[in-house]
Amino acid sequence: MTGKLDGRVALVSGSGRGIGREIALKLASEGARVVVNDLDADPANEAAEAIRAAGGEAVVCAGSVTEDGFAERFIKTGVDSFGGLDIIVNNAGYTWDSVVQKMTDEQWQAIIDVHMTAPFKILRAAQPVISAKAKEEAAAGKEVFRKVVNISSIAGTGGNAGQINYSAAKAGILGVTRTMAKEWGRYKVNVNAVAFGPIRTRLTEGSADGDSTIKVEEKEIKVGVNPDLLSQMERMIPLGRVGTPEEAAGAVYLFCSPESNFISGQHIICGGGFVI
Repeated sequence: MTGKLDGRVALVSGSGRGIGREIALKLASEGARVVVNDLDADPANEAAEAIRAAGGEAVVCAGSVTEDGFAERFIKTGVDSFGGLDIIVNNAGYTWDSVVQKMTDEQWQAIIDVHMTAPFKILRAAQPVISAKAKEEAAAGKEVFRKVVNISSIAGTGGNAGQINYSAAKAGILGVTRTMAKEWGRYKVNVNAVAFGPIRTRLTEGSADGDSTIKVEEKEIKVGVNPDLLSQMERMIPLGRVGTPEEAAGAVYLFCSPESNFISGQHIICGGGFVI
């Protein structure tokens, strides 16, 4: 397996299922060695095995990105397993929706924690590794670019009724992106974000009766977009349909590739032309 990311070490949070899994598979297909993470060990192991079956290299770091000490463990897994750290994709997350008057403090904080605080902690934990590597490379006269891709949403770029927590977190991660691009430019790290529009995953494809749920740390969270609303949304997408996880992964790959070496502090919307 050869590609543009040969030998690079990529950490992808929330990569056992859905978009994250496709990101991990895409980066691996281009030669990256991947640290797969998921809240649950089974999907993480299955994604890692799929990478190995295709000829790639992968290890697993299971657990919640919001756990105390997770960020340090995640970074250590990449360094101990593959000897370095080149790409971080902050993808893990879920939605827990309510209108403002019905939203609890727990709902608010849980979504802020997973979508904004967890990426902050992962980047903070990565700084000593990235700084040391950058200094070594600079002393040797080498210019080596590393990549951070934070996942946002059109809920973050334009807001979305019933998602004040998610919209705030996804807007916040854009601020994290722009700030880290300025802080880490001296380390030759490109920090960018991809804001997803409607992508067909288990978080959007609810059942017709609206009773679809996912389990997050013992909590049953209602997910899914009403099929009628999804159909209406689809008619508003200029390209005529919602996106696939593979297409979402392709947008992330753009910011991981060498072609993005002079792009930093930016975000793109992967939504088929649909914006809120």
